[in-house]
Amino acid sequence: MKPLKIIIISMLFTLFLVTNSTHAQVSSQQIDSIVHYAMTKFHVAGTAVAVVKDGKVIHSKGYGVKSINTKEPVNKHTQFAIASNSKAFTTAGLAILVEEGKINWEDKVKAHIPEFTMYNNYVEENFSILDLVTHRSGLPLGIGDLMFFPDGTDFTMQDLLASFQHFKASSAFRTKWDYDNLLYLVAGELIARKSGMTWEAFTKTRILEPLGMDNTYASLAEIKDTSNLSASHTTETGEIKIIPTFEEMMNGAAGGIFSNVDDLCQWMLLQLHAGKYGENLDKELFSATNHDEMWKIHTVMGVNKNPRYNSHFSGYGLGWFVSDVLGNMKVEHTGGLPGMLSETVLIPDMNLGIVILTNTSDDGAGLFSSVSQTILDKYLKLDDFKWIDKYSDYLKSKEKKGDAVTDKVWETVKNNASNPIDTQKYIGVYKDNWFGTCEVFMKKDQLWLQFHRSPKLNGPLQFYEAETFAVKWEYQDMNADAFVTFSLDENGKAKNMKLKGISPNIDFSFDFHDLDLNRVEE
Repeated sequence: MKPLKIIIISMLFTLFLVTNSTHAQVSSQQIDSIVHYAMTKFHVAGTAVAVVKDGKVIHSKGYGVKSINTKEPVNKHTQFAIASNSKAFTTAGLAILVEEGKINWEDKVKAHIPEFTMYNNYVEENFSILDLVTHRSGLPLGIGDLMFFPDGTDFTMQDLLASFQHFKASSAFRTKWDYDNLLYLVAGELIARKSGMTWEAFTKTRILEPLGMDNTYASLAEIKDTSNLSASHTTETGEIKIIPTFEEMMNGAAGGIFSNVDDLCQWMLLQLHAGKYGENLDKELFSATNHDEMWKIHTVMGVNKNPRYNSHFSGYGLGWFVSDVLGNMKVEHTGGLPGMLSETVLIPDMNLGIVILTNTSDDGAGLFSSVSQTILDKYLKLDDFKWIDKYSDYLKSKEKKGDAVTDKVWETVKNNASNPIDTQKYIGVYKDNWFGTCEVFMKKDQLWLQFHRSPKLNGPLQFYEAETFAVKWEYQDMNADAFVTFSLDENGKAKNMKLKGISPNIDFSFDFHDLDLNRVEE
């Protein structure tokens, strides 16, 4: 669901200016060669890549395996979670409702969802449908994602709608871009209320079926035949291993779709044809007017200073990042869930679309970023900048630096293991206003932490220093271990608990730092 840290990778290199921007043609064999080389550089079980150009599919193919256990190969119909690439389907759904006259983009959310809350009265009363899908709420990056990261929590839509009143703003309303998954879930709820069907049913009947995306599903639960569903993999522990497929959230509007590159070619062609589809482009899913609305910058972002592409603008539209490369508009999005990563890149001025799906985190981000960049560079007739090697080196360096930090923490924990601890100071129940309660208790001879509404967030509290402990969660599908720091009252008893991630590479959806846990009982 969350593309931020993946997008940032693309902005980390300072490059030189190349002025030759004449468009080239790239063959399927050239794309093949690029992907095969990338598979040797990144620790990825499998991937699938498709390219559309000038209204035609010029490449659609799978590489590697769906599962390291079965060794079955990926093909162009293999389904992957597309995560946050689902967001553009949600905004397309909103556009359809706008054209039916059921909503307007500037409608206030509370007019359609009275229970909707926000952190102050003005923002709550003025929050529009556009604000739901443009990441300009004033709330900090990824706030509230702990409601569904890791999966298996019991939060409901009503919990979510009530939660925003408890969050603290980090910027003024509509002034700054900060990625937000929760508000897309609200957009999905709005679609359900105005259409009379679930977000999943609406997406299936109003978008997927008209486009003939017959092997695309709005939720994991809808996939009855899982024989061509990719497994999820991670390299978090160093070796590649299979992890459980991420279970869906309250709805799929922020990241619930499972698709394949063959079907996504139809989605890219729809976008490049401004909402028109069909053999003679005689059908319309949404109007060019609303297509322009989705590709218009609503939230301004910092321009990539990379001189290689001579970019002048950057921002977020409706479910899409919008920028320019060598005078060509670029529309893109990435997606990430545990073990599944994806990227879609559209260059409408060149009538070009690229989609890459991968089944391994974290190396999958390096693969799709470098492969898409290399393919795009070929179309722009730029020199070979060896993106694949550069991304590989960067990710190895990033991982090494992160490991150095976490290794030092756990070495400190090991060295301090014999320090006497008065466990009674910490034992008790603590509550956060939006995330609910957790309990600190003794499990056999070990101090333990358990969040009641997120069962996978439980693990031993191991002494670090002062009043800080390190918790190694039983959930290890992603790097999410955390520091737990207690504040004591005048009697030396813990009254408050704060958490923050240990690794500098922790995913932003583990927003432990947004919790304010206060003791409520012994």
